[in-house]
Amino acid sequence: MATGQDKDEHLDRPLDVQGGGQSAGVQARGEVEGNAVNPAGGPGINHWQASYIGRKGLDDRGNIFFAAVEMTRMPMVVTDPNQEDNPIVFVNGAFLDLTGYRQEDVLGRNCRFLQGPDSDRATVAEVRKALQEQRAVSVDLLNYKADGEPFWNALFIGPIFDRQGKLLYFFASQMDITERRNMLESNLQAQKMEAIGQLSAGMAHDFNNLLQVINGNLELASLTAGKTPAGEPIRRAQRATMQAGKLTQQLLSFARKQRLEQKQVSLNGLVVEFSDMLVRTLGDKVELRLELKPGLPACSLDPTYLEMALLNVVINARDAMPQGGTVTVGTAVVNETRRAASRLPPGDYVSICVLDEGEGMTPEVARRATEPFFTTKGLGTGLGLAMVHGFVQQSHGRLEIDSEPGRGTRVRMIFPVSRHARDEDAGGPDLASAAAEAGRKCRILVVEDNEDVRELAEAMLAAADYEVVSAPSGETALALLERESVDLLFTDVIMPGGMNGLQLIEKVHEARPGMPVLVTTGYMDELPARGSQGQALEVLAKPYDHQELLDRVYMALHGRRAA
Repeated sequence: MATGQDKDEHLDRPLDVQGGGQSAGVQARGEVEGNAVNPAGGPGINHWQASYIGRKGLDDRGNIFFAAVEMTRMPMVVTDPNQEDNPIVFVNGAFLDLTGYRQEDVLGRNCRFLQGPDSDRATVAEVRKALQEQRAVSVDLLNYKADGEPFWNALFIGPIFDRQGKLLYFFASQMDITERRNMLESNLQAQKMEAIGQLSAGMAHDFNNLLQVINGNLELASLTAGKTPAGEPIRRAQRATMQAGKLTQQLLSFARKQRLEQKQVSLNGLVVEFSDMLVRTLGDKVELRLELKPGLPACSLDPTYLEMALLNVVINARDAMPQGGTVTVGTAVVNETRRAASRLPPGDYVSICVLDEGEGMTPEVARRATEPFFTTKGLGTGLGLAMVHGFVQQSHGRLEIDSEPGRGTRVRMIFPVSRHARDEDAGGPDLASAAAEAGRKCRILVVEDNEDVRELAEAMLAAADYEVVSAPSGETALALLERESVDLLFTDVIMPGGMNGLQLIEKVHEARPGMPVLVTTGYMDELPARGSQGQALEVLAKPYDHQELLDRVYMALHGRRAA
């Protein structure tokens, strides 16, 4: 921390003399005075850190400078350190406007009455030390208004001496920087979340490849083991592998890098259809109450992820009421006031809200509630609300959490109203039937850079009586397609080298526009819903099991889209 120089050091510096010698000041000349945000954007050169005046007293109020002090919107205060407890002896009107106090409630009191429970003690000690040493100081301090509302105060305090160097007054200017501080904290939080999201998404590709190899080989081992004593441990290991895959998908949802299958969704219809699951989840002690707005417009959302988000929020509500209570799930049309307060772009929005009567959250817990792995529970991963937050953000909506200890929690998910129905027309040839009529097997080209994953996919497809050819890269796959007849391209997205899976698909469709494609990936970043020619992309997320692969290949070959 740095403060202005000691008064004895002022004597060695040239003074800025004003008013024919009536006053003189010590210019800052770039010296930092503390930890506050500087309104000038830097430490400053010309402003005074301390001043010397030739005449003491506050009675002369007939000049232009007093009028300017009363006219300015900058709150200003003068205290008298020569009186007991350094009381306030002057405030301007802007100070009264800022704090909400009356002048008679302020004069004669020490400025500490502006402090409150969350005022930083270290910053207060920093100010106190500067005053004791008669130095200038500049800090950002959380203060409180007369009605108890907190505000961030950019505070500057400087000493005023007489000609002999005796301390006469302290002058303080203030500025409400609450909005600036909130924006700064929001930006820091967003940067932290983005960094965690990038890390999570970057790990997902390699981790899901490993899970794919583990799960696929466990499936093959399970087929061999059958009902022998070795079969059950293998199946338990399979279940654990798929749970690990779901954990990765939750991380990707938090990172907003998960592929969402957008469909026309009625929030009312989804809540009603999902209510049986919600009732079972809440158990016997908690009652579910629905308050649904009739005639609610539809949204374009992924219904599966919306159900997961709703379930996670309801589970949190249940856990907040160990003695039981009521959970209310409601829907509403978002009015213009709410939209503006939520800082959403202009447009029509609807919301789904979950309200509980539970323990509530402190401001600190509520602020961190959507951080991954943050949890106040003894059990759990702490990914529930992180996944909800990521899903809502990726759906161009907003998640809001209102909570207070002892008064429950309200979680509101806001989504934009859908304007256009999505074209879900399948429109594809039945290549499997055509191959059967020609008396041959369907041939599938598997493109995968990971050798273990590629060999596993080959084995799974060959076991289902498909003819399989494979390539470790996009370039090799294109060369193979020039001499081989292929019915389906099954390709990974992320591959090292000069061509990824999406670029490969574009090249293949230039040469063979009708060829069906099935994409697999463990990393959904920037994966479009449709290819370059407007064709819908079928995506199989890693890790997948044997039957899931066969089902998706069958649908692709028969010209059907996955539901």
